[in-house]
Formats: sequence, C-alpha cells, structure tokens
Amino acid sequence: MRKIIIADDEHKILMSLEYSFKKNGYDVYIARDGTEVLDFLKTMVPDVILLDIMMPNLDGYSALEAIKKEEKLKDTKVIFLSAKNNPKDIEKGLKMGADAYVTKPYSIKKLMQQIEEMFG
Repeated sequence: MRKIIIADDEHKILMSLEYSFKKNGYDVYIARDGTEVLDFLKTMVPDVILLDIMMPNLDGYSALEAIKKEEKLKDTKVIFLSAKNNPKDIEKGLKMGADAYVTKPYSIKKLMQQIEEMFG
C-alpha cells in the first residue's frame, strides 16, 4: 500500500483528497502545515507528499527544502498543490526539486492519474 502525506491548511481540501486516496488504496496521513509533514518524516518514508505552499508555521517551500536534505527521502515524490499559479511560482517549485506542480482548482481524477504515472 502506497503511503501519502497530504499537507494543506484547508479542511475541505484535506477531506476530499483523503477520501479519494483512501478509496484508491492509499495509506493517508494528514498534515496541516509543513511542521506536521516534517514530524511524520521522522518516523516514516512516504511514497508521495502533496504539499500546499501557503500554510501556517512552515510553508511548502521550506518543507520541500528540508525534505530534499534527507537521503532516505530521495525516492519520495513531492507534488506542490497550490493556488499560486503564476509561472514564476511554478518554475520556483520545480527548480527546488518538486516532481510536479498542480494548480488549484484541480481535478482529483487527473491528480490521481498523474501520481500513478510517476510510479509507472
């Protein structure tokens, strides 16, 4: 079973993504900010991290920087899921090492397909 961490500070987004990923056989972990993501990573290595950028305490960019420093997470796919849809924001996220950058609003079905394709 693939493990996924979903990090977002919007409750409705978390609930709909959690439901969809569980329905598709994922082991789902919920984080409300980057700090909670890093707490999970102390004890587990997920297959995928869905990361919002604008979150309280620790934003998605800072969380990604910390993730990229961890050798044990080198195979973990990180996908930004953000309302920041400016091409400069997208370019920054991908340059920092995100495997994909999906803008809100998004299609859960397409997001699911994109993640499945990453694992070929």
